[in-house]
Amino acid sequence: MKIPFYKYISELAEHSNVSDVLDGEEIDQVELFEKDFAKFVGSEYALSTASGTAALHLAMLALDLKRGDKVVCSVNTHPSVPEVVRHFDAEPIFIDIDEENFHLDLDRLEEYLQENANKKLKAIIVTLLGGVNFDLARLYKMANDQDIRVVIDAAEALGSSYEGEKIGSVYADITCFDFSPHLKQNICSGGMLVTDDEEIYNQAKLLSNHGVKKEESSLAYIYDVIDIGNDYRLSQLDAAYLRAGVDRVEANIQRQQAIAAIYNKELEDVAHVEIPKIDDIDFSYNLYMIKIDKNRDSFALDMQKEGVETGLHYIPLHLLSYYKSKYELRVNDFPKALRYYQQILSLPIYPSMSDEEVKYVCDVIKKVAKTKV
Repeated sequence: MKIPFYKYISELAEHSNVSDVLDGEEIDQVELFEKDFAKFVGSEYALSTASGTAALHLAMLALDLKRGDKVVCSVNTHPSVPEVVRHFDAEPIFIDIDEENFHLDLDRLEEYLQENANKKLKAIIVTLLGGVNFDLARLYKMANDQDIRVVIDAAEALGSSYEGEKIGSVYADITCFDFSPHLKQNICSGGMLVTDDEEIYNQAKLLSNHGVKKEESSLAYIYDVIDIGNDYRLSQLDAAYLRAGVDRVEANIQRQQAIAAIYNKELEDVAHVEIPKIDDIDFSYNLYMIKIDKNRDSFALDMQKEGVETGLHYIPLHLLSYYKSKYELRVNDFPKALRYYQQILSLPIYPSMSDEEVKYVCDVIKKVAKTKV
């Protein structure tokens, strides 16, 4: 049996929406997608983008990030996070992780903020790993106390909730989504920037289209450019396809929770394997990450030989050549993230997985674990 790490879903609604675009129907799929998504997450404004990385970069533009500014992020995140900071010649500040939940260590963050108050700290980018299982409210208060903006990287947290509210409507100035998450390549690419701040939204919207301003009463071809932006707009075809999936997000999460329950039950007592410690019954499980006590790569290779693909979220940033060289970072500078990296492994989890496929993954893990000493 072959189990990919991710398999996208394409149903009748996607085909219908895409056909409308190809048939020349005068339907603004981008506008409808933005309205549907804002309603889904409970935000005032939603701006679609060509990718999740585009949404993050646009967030930095909207916050007027400048050379020499500093942006805090977890050392355990996708390279796109510090990348968008470096494009402004600003400095990403890496914080080690909390080994209990793999997110940014809030105690260490608090120490850093106290030691570096008012030193050009512009924002904190918080990456959510498959859902929310840490104190987002505490982080937001810490940031607010020092007038620091909070940007949530929700690439792996679509549909996740915190304190009963959808991510995208709580404890952030900006939340960025990615509809083709890292290691989960969808058939279409796209991102979304959501906010309740009208000024941020207007600035992001302006800069997403070359800084072009048009007067409503003018001819369509009359325009002015009032700032330097870029082209981060989502295509009508991508919007049509992605819009159809919004209505299925809740059902998808329920299926992922069911899959996680099988993993939890089957893998709880397997030698060399540690399942995630998540008490929140509403956790969305957009990722399911286990720990392998040693020789993680060998374990993953043996699983691959049995037809099961796995993922890794992520290689800590201080181990990557660019950041290691640029900021003279050492391997042991972030010990908790290093230990995490040496053990963590993401298992396949997506709505179209059958129970049979999930149990096959579990059987493969049990088989491989028996060969390890």
